[in-house]
Amino acid sequence: MSEHRVTLIPGDGIGYETSEAMQRVVEASGAQITWDIARAGSECIEEFGTPLPEETLEAVRRNKVAIKGPVTTPVGTGFRSVNVSLRKALDLYVCLRPVVSLPGVQNRYSDVDLVIVRENSEDLYAGVEFEEGTPEAERIIELCEEMGAGTVRPDSGISIKAISVSGSRRIVKWAFDYALSHGRKKVTAVHKANIMKHSDGLFLREAREVAERYRNVVAFDDKIVDAFCMNLVVDPTQFDVVVLPNLYGDIASDLCAGLVGGLGIAPGANIGSEYAVFEAVHGAAPDIAGQNKANPTAQILSAAMMLDHLREDEAANRIRKAIREVYEEGIFLTADIRWATGSSEPPVSCTEFTDHLIEVMKAGI
Repeated sequence: MSEHRVTLIPGDGIGYETSEAMQRVVEASGAQITWDIARAGSECIEEFGTPLPEETLEAVRRNKVAIKGPVTTPVGTGFRSVNVSLRKALDLYVCLRPVVSLPGVQNRYSDVDLVIVRENSEDLYAGVEFEEGTPEAERIIELCEEMGAGTVRPDSGISIKAISVSGSRRIVKWAFDYALSHGRKKVTAVHKANIMKHSDGLFLREAREVAERYRNVVAFDDKIVDAFCMNLVVDPTQFDVVVLPNLYGDIASDLCAGLVGGLGIAPGANIGSEYAVFEAVHGAAPDIAGQNKANPTAQILSAAMMLDHLREDEAANRIRKAIREVYEEGIFLTADIRWATGSSEPPVSCTEFTDHLIEVMKAGI
């Protein structure tokens, strides 16, 4: 088993607790990881003038693989979120969110197994915006009228929705390559091309062209985003790998997490050509920070994804198998899962959950 150096960004809020739990579980899995600790979050602003110091970016660039805990985005400060900043600085154009049912978590569905592939770099999240009342916004409004593109109310704030040929091609190709390498059978492209013909329409056109190259090995279809959401909650088993532009992918990935028990058990990754950053997708939950109540499952499952990326398959599968066993037992579960299942059993702490998970892992070795 090889030794790997990984940048760990604990984050803030409950990130300290979930990151510590994740480290303990990875160590127990047998994977040889040396952690390079880096900082990010609101507590960095006073010292560095930014929630994402340059030295943290350099640590990710140096090691090429990182895992982060949840990070608070300061409200009303003008700072871009750490997640968005990481994606832009490192060109992490893929947001990967596997969505899998866990035994013992009571939901309408017990057999969800799909993958959300979200384009991360453009669309409305690219940050090309103009504040209401500024000369720049007024110029955009005037330009729309001059070009006959339509009338925009003069008191509007404006965000530009730009979707490119190159961005669309690479994310759809990534989704098909993922499907091939993971034994998946179908890719579904989600869009609103019936209304936004020159942005979503371009995305759909490129998706169809890429799909032609894979037509003998992976099936393809497409769904308008509102119909996709309806079909998703009616029967999620009809979907396998789903590829979406940025905004729809953000919304759909959280919707999918709700199908299997919530964000507390939803892992994720942001991946580019050179770098990969794995993360729990939930927030920093400052209201319970330091109380040992957090559910570390999402970050632990994100670590399993990281180990997959590092070709440490046995360690990754050992973690996932143990998590399934713990959830199937239904005894050592944190408060969020107890609440979601309506159980009257007392919840366990983050530490107790982690201790038991490690016991289960060791018993299976």
